[in-house]
Amino acid sequence: MNGTNGTNDTELLAVRFEEHRGHLKAVAYRMLGSLAEAEDAVQEAWLKLSRTDAEAIDNLGGWLTTVVGRVCLDLLRSRTRRHEEPLDDTFVPDPVIRPLTQIDPEQEVLQADSVGLALLVVLEALEPAERIAFVLHDMFAVPFDDIAPIVERSSAATRQLASRARRRVKGATPSSEPDLGRQRQVLDAFMAAARAGDFEALLAVLDPEVVLRADSGPLVRGAAASKLVRGAKPVAEQALLFAQLAQYAQLVLVNGEIGVLHAPAGRPQSVMGVTVADGRITHMYILADPERLGGLGPADLGG
Repeated sequence: MNGTNGTNDTELLAVRFEEHRGHLKAVAYRMLGSLAEAEDAVQEAWLKLSRTDAEAIDNLGGWLTTVVGRVCLDLLRSRTRRHEEPLDDTFVPDPVIRPLTQIDPEQEVLQADSVGLALLVVLEALEPAERIAFVLHDMFAVPFDDIAPIVERSSAATRQLASRARRRVKGATPSSEPDLGRQRQVLDAFMAAARAGDFEALLAVLDPEVVLRADSGPLVRGAAASKLVRGAKPVAEQALLFAQLAQYAQLVLVNGEIGVLHAPAGRPQSVMGVTVADGRITHMYILADPERLGGLGPADLGG
């Protein structure tokens, strides 16, 4: 009888946990910029919950968010220890990709994972404790008193962490065009120019100070290797180098904004997110790492 009750309790706990899974993954994704690591952090939270007396937890959502925060902080710190240097200028976080037809554009801003690649790139530059404090407080309204034990600081010091992070984020995150229709016009013009090999048309749609960040992973060499390119002319030249790929391009939602998926024969070769401002592309973020693209699920790749 006890065994049956135990099974029922576990199943009930699993149902309660699933109610929070989407929120927890959104929290972890913002903290880590990695879909696979975010999933691992959520799974770790479940394992900790399954070994805990759930009846003693007053606020399950708050408890789980705190656990995920601690797991993410440990992951960020181990990441920092592995890389004596900070992640280089070519790193692009995992994109969240959806077909344009899947979600009404007006509703896209409401989606839990609509945090732009530009912001995720800026978050990568924060210290682990700063990132945790900023994400939990500014994005999910977790009180500083609840964040303080996670980052092992006083509430006042935690407030300072978030404040410092907020200033850095505000100063480094590029402004962007919020209207998806206008974003699409710019991307359509860019892709048409790339397909036609029209250098002048490419220059016309690129901001003079445009920055291209291409992450192809550690194994790709040659022209397709990871790179950081600044300026309209060098970026237009890069676009022409890969003009043959443009015929396989399809517009998709990349983190809630218009982006491009290249998938010849249905196999993803690259995903590009962009920042559009004043009718021109100011930033381009390309993930072309075969290993990481292979790890994205069908939903992440517009399937």
